[in-house]
Amino acid sequence: MSLDTIINVKKLYHHLNSAYEQNKTVSPLSEIAPTLSVDQAYQVQLLHVENALKQGKIVTGKKIGLTSKAMQTQLGVNEPDYGHLFDAMYLPNGASIQKEQVLQPKVEAEIAFKLSNDLKGPGITAFEVIQATEYIFPALEIIDSRIKNWQITLADTIADNASSGLYVLGDQPIRLTGIDLRQIAVTLYKNNEIVNTGVGIAALNHPAKCVAWLANKLAQYNLSLKAGEIILSGALSGATAAQPRDAYKAKFSELGEVSVHFE
Repeated sequence: MSLDTIINVKKLYHHLNSAYEQNKTVSPLSEIAPTLSVDQAYQVQLLHVENALKQGKIVTGKKIGLTSKAMQTQLGVNEPDYGHLFDAMYLPNGASIQKEQVLQPKVEAEIAFKLSNDLKGPGITAFEVIQATEYIFPALEIIDSRIKNWQITLADTIADNASSGLYVLGDQPIRLTGIDLRQIAVTLYKNNEIVNTGVGIAALNHPAKCVAWLANKLAQYNLSLKAGEIILSGALSGATAAQPRDAYKAKFSELGEVSVHFE
C-alpha cells in the first residue's frame, strides 16, 4: 500500500468522522475520491471502529446490508456489505428514539442471530451458522447515513459503517429448532398502516447464508464472528424513511413482534 493511499483513507475517515462529531451530514466520499475502492472503503470503516474502541465503545456484533437482489442491482453490486454494531446502538423493544440520535433514519425489518460459538472463515456454511446460533430474534434496524440526502455509492455506504444507526430486538429469544428461516414472513407497519412485507428467502435465499457470507468475508481482513455477538442478517422488508412521531412495528410469523417509535 502506498503512502498516498494511506493518507487518502485517513483523509476520508476524518471527513466522515466530522459528521459524527458535529451531528450533521457531509458530502459523499465518492465525490472526493471517485476511484475509492471497496477495500479502501472497508479501511475507512475500520478506522471508525478503532476510534470508537478508543472512546470506550464495545463491538457487540455486525450487520449485513445489501442482501436482496433488488438493492444489489440498485447499487450495481453482486454481494452484500457489512458494518459493526456497538453497545450504544442497541435499543430494547418498544423504545423511543430521540431526534438527536439520528440524522436521516430509515427502518427495516430483519432476523437477528445471537451466536453461541465463534465463526471464522473461509469456508463457513449456512449449516454451520445454524449450529453456532444460540437464539434468533425479530429485529428492527434503523439504518442511517452520514452522507447528505443518502447520495451513496457502494463505497460510501461501506465506509459509513454500512449505513448503521440503531437496532431493536424483540423481547423473546427463540431457538432455531423446527424453524425454516426461509419461510419466516414479516409485515412492517408504520403508524398502524402496512408499508412493507417480506419473507426470509429474500435474504440471499436463506438468512443463515447471509451470516455465512459475513464470516467468510471477514476472513479477508483476519476478522471473525465471536460467540455472544448479535448479527443482523439483512432486510426482509424495504427501508422506509422515518419522521418524528412515527411509530413502527414488525410482526413476524413464529417470532413475534418488535416495535419502536420516534420522538
